[in-house]
Amino acid sequence: MKEKPWKPWLLLSPSLTAVFLLLVVPVCFVVVYSFWLRAPSGQDIPAFQMGNYAKFFADFFYPSILLDTLRVALETVILCLIMGYVPAYFFYRTESRLKPYLMLLVMLPFWISFIIRTLSWINILGDSGLINHLLMKSGIISSPIGLLYNEGAVIMGLLQYLLPFMILNIYVSLDGIDKSLTEAAKSLGCTEWQAFKEVTLPLSLPGVSAGCLLVFVLTCGTYLPPMILGGPGNDMIANLIFKRVIGTLDWPFGSAISTILLTLLVIIVYTYNRYMGINQIFKTLSKG
Repeated sequence: MKEKPWKPWLLLSPSLTAVFLLLVVPVCFVVVYSFWLRAPSGQDIPAFQMGNYAKFFADFFYPSILLDTLRVALETVILCLIMGYVPAYFFYRTESRLKPYLMLLVMLPFWISFIIRTLSWINILGDSGLINHLLMKSGIISSPIGLLYNEGAVIMGLLQYLLPFMILNIYVSLDGIDKSLTEAAKSLGCTEWQAFKEVTLPLSLPGVSAGCLLVFVLTCGTYLPPMILGGPGNDMIANLIFKRVIGTLDWPFGSAISTILLTLLVIIVYTYNRYMGINQIFKTLSKG
């Protein structure tokens, strides 16, 4: 008997309905709000005008925050990649019985509130925090050094938040590689480093690409680390949106900034897909 074509759609309908109501509809509301007019009285007037977008690009203050956000996101991706590949490769190669517990340590931060994890850096980097206390106690410094409320502190908070995503993505990709391929390369005369460079590293690139894309997108949309750990000049684009929507209740302008960010991220993901092949990434991760 021929399977009816509407049956898969019927099974998918609950998930598709949830995605439509929780993702598509809110995004549509944000896009529509971005064209509304903010009256001097503070009232939002339904309209279709480009004033909010013109306001964003008229003053370089707003685009500069967007550029700083992209720069910080790129720096975070690079640091996460450097710091994440080594433990992911260790998990792939080790045969230790402690491997499940070590993996558990990587996922442990997900069990703790993101706000609490971010606030904990104040007790580490603050003037009376752990690092300054140890340095002063050992006589290396005589007065506290400013480790908090700067871009370095923001990146530290972002690394703590995003590094597990990079490690897990790379590990899943590595775990799908047949270890006999490395042994075959070494049997043909490759050293350990050559086998890694010629076999393991290229086959792990889908996981690296997935981790980099995920970290980049999440960094662009986060606002807690800059708000808690950053100074007045360390705002990212999400902080600007938060201040406009919550601080001044300027929903139209905040929605316009959100739409610009969303459009830019869509362009980046589309370009990434075109040249890096995001579909192949998902296939590799599903196999892993």
